[in-house]
Amino acid sequence: MATKVKGLRVLLLTPPMVQLNTPYPATPVLAGFLKEHGVDVRQADLSLEVALRLFTPETVDAALARLSGHRVPRALAGFVAQPRDYRENVGPAVRFLQGGAPELAWRFSRPGALPEGPHFRELDPDGEGDPEETLQALCGQQGIEGRAKIRASLFLDDLAGYLAAALDPDFAFARYAEHLAVAAPTFDPILRRLEGKPSYVDEILDGLVAERLAVDHPDFVGVTVPFPGTVYGAFRIARAVRRLLPGAKTILGGGYVNSELRDLTDERVFDYFDFVSYDEGFDPMLGILGLGPRVRTRVRGTTPADLARDRCPSGSGEGAYRVRVSDYTGLDLGRYLSLVETSNPMHRLWSDGRWIKVQLASGCYWHRCRFCDVALDYIGRYALPDPVQAVDAILEMRRATGVCAFHFTDEAIPPSLCRSLSEELIARGEKLVWWGNIRFDKGFTPELAALMAEAGCIGVTGGLECACDRLLALMDKGITCSRARAVCEAFADAGVLVHTYLMYDYPSETREETIAALDFVRRLFADGCIQSAFWHRFALTVHSPLAAQPPEGLVPEQPVEPRHGRFALNEIGYAYPGGKAGAEIGKALSLATYNYMLGRGLDLPAKAWFAAARGGRGK
Repeated sequence: MATKVKGLRVLLLTPPMVQLNTPYPATPVLAGFLKEHGVDVRQADLSLEVALRLFTPETVDAALARLSGHRVPRALAGFVAQPRDYRENVGPAVRFLQGGAPELAWRFSRPGALPEGPHFRELDPDGEGDPEETLQALCGQQGIEGRAKIRASLFLDDLAGYLAAALDPDFAFARYAEHLAVAAPTFDPILRRLEGKPSYVDEILDGLVAERLAVDHPDFVGVTVPFPGTVYGAFRIARAVRRLLPGAKTILGGGYVNSELRDLTDERVFDYFDFVSYDEGFDPMLGILGLGPRVRTRVRGTTPADLARDRCPSGSGEGAYRVRVSDYTGLDLGRYLSLVETSNPMHRLWSDGRWIKVQLASGCYWHRCRFCDVALDYIGRYALPDPVQAVDAILEMRRATGVCAFHFTDEAIPPSLCRSLSEELIARGEKLVWWGNIRFDKGFTPELAALMAEAGCIGVTGGLECACDRLLALMDKGITCSRARAVCEAFADAGVLVHTYLMYDYPSETREETIAALDFVRRLFADGCIQSAFWHRFALTVHSPLAAQPPEGLVPEQPVEPRHGRFALNEIGYAYPGGKAGAEIGKALSLATYNYMLGRGLDLPAKAWFAAARGGRGK
């Protein structure tokens, strides 16, 4: 057992908004690591806490009061017309989605039991069917509980939209003030918002920080920023710490820092944070706390060049690479909400259920994709754990939390690790449920897929990208369409759900190739090889081989240094002969995939969706 570091207390915080069904893994894994080194660690999920303060009768009343005496926008007419229904149902809906009132399924499953606003159109996007028949068909064996969870989730979706419109337009379920941090070369918009009049959510967040500081009295406050939608909240937290507990040191880290803030030169950031921690954060935290050498950390007066010269490996801790045991002390898993954003069984895994998130291997075993940020430490530095130690760590987390469901968050779990992990779980007779990200690698044979299913694997996610062999070769993806299909078939035959990430508008991609890619995806859905998919537009990032060594014709833009110094830098503009695809391309791909996931339109030619998108029909 570690010797306690006398008088050193750290508070780790997750800002709004991330996810509401399970804790984001950054603070639990860091808490576990620091406790191994004798540090007194506390943690809180302010993303969840903000949401639970918003979804209350009191907030409904506040929204109605804000609207009173004003002309009500058309979008809020349904809310204002049914104030009692929203006020009386918000508490029960939250409790039901937390799992605390299962008997409410009998009420919530019935049409009309909850007020039905705009999000209920998800049940009948074309306005031509019977929403109840659609819901029953989609829920299948989930029956009453499944229908109730969807209706309660849609109800909170509606309410979130109403509260945002009435009280704080920057609030959304999975982001807060995201527009301030997306492609943000300058810190100015965030600073203006911090110095302006606090919004309704700002006041809630300020109050929550004050409560935590009064209880925990930390010497250090660490805040993780995984996504752009958490950046403003993180600086809001640091602002409150500076005001209420000026002696405490503040630390900024997380995925956004690793990818976007490596070229940070704006010194105003250090008015809020004393330290900026990069990469996995283990060794940097030890250095910040005075328990090891200072590595992978920026402070006032340092430069990106100082970070680039710091070649000390990060995240290694001591000894061989191993799976970290996350510590969930202070995070009440029973307060998280299982939201069902869709009836699709694979797509809903991200928001439904309490998953213990675990990183098995470090980095990506392929790390050659030309569009990927392979220059970054957390992708390019690959290391495998011992499978016995990995299973030991997983079971320790199960014992501590009582949760037997795991989401492996690796960049890509290699076939060899999937095999050894599955064999170890089976040998021990352990019954777990798990899913994670893979590559559509030829190593995932039907035999391995069946072994993984026997060991508890219920789903895999993987990048098919442009679904075009010519483009897959250009991006050095290391797969072909036929190989990817064979892997999907192997998992489908084993009863394992498959989700694929897809990309469009890759440099030199033609419209004909995009249509052919959609048709390939349509056939995967129609044949039961995949159950879920998501398209995103290609983005050129500064940490990718494509930006470092652009092919002929691709001209990356040179970023301009803002007046006060740079804040974020990751995605950069570029020029390419022929230009970029129009907005209707992305709309058509999303429209088609949304319908495919619901089993609709699988007999239509792929090009029909492009005509539908131009005409504005469908979802």
